[in-house]
Amino acid sequence: MTSWEKRGNYLIEVSQRCLKGHKTFDLCRSHLVQASQISKGTIYNHFSSEADLIIAVACADYRSWVMQAEQDTAQYSDPYLRFIFHHCQRLYRILSEEKFVIARVVPNEAVLSQASEYYRERFERVLEQYKQWNAQTLMEIGEVSGFNRSELLCDYLRGAMINSDDAQKHYNDAEMYYQHGFAMTQLMGHSQKRPPSIKVFVQWLADKEV
Repeated sequence: MTSWEKRGNYLIEVSQRCLKGHKTFDLCRSHLVQASQISKGTIYNHFSSEADLIIAVACADYRSWVMQAEQDTAQYSDPYLRFIFHHCQRLYRILSEEKFVIARVVPNEAVLSQASEYYRERFERVLEQYKQWNAQTLMEIGEVSGFNRSELLCDYLRGAMINSDDAQKHYNDAEMYYQHGFAMTQLMGHSQKRPPSIKVFVQWLADKEV
């Protein structure tokens, strides 16, 4: 990794810290000068526009989800449980770490069109990679005709992340994850499946405390 890439990653980490707990992407490149102790010129060299900064943060979030997906693929042989626990883990991280919900601002064609080619292409690659993982997992669970299940789930998951953050839900609420799993199961079209019980989620949360 080059020094330029390391500095870029550091600036993204600083950006994520600055956005912690925020409900809007109210971070500008100029804010990073004091937060990162890096010169304005260097920051503007990394992000040629405010859109670049947004998309760079989005890329980092999506890459983390792809990495989590790879871990979940190794951990859960059952694709149904893999999908459920993957998206519960996403919700857990947002709430427990007070992460900014990037779904509030991307995907967004207007923002992408303002970003430089470098960041736009990076985002499109990682977005496609993540979409493919979700689609493949749903296909393994079993496709149900009649509706675009991927689109339904994507819309639901986006709303669930934003609404849970807005409502300041507690990350250690097993009932919330159970309801989340139940909703995903219905939208998959697999109502015959039983989502993990509240007891299972209680243990899942307890394991995270170890």
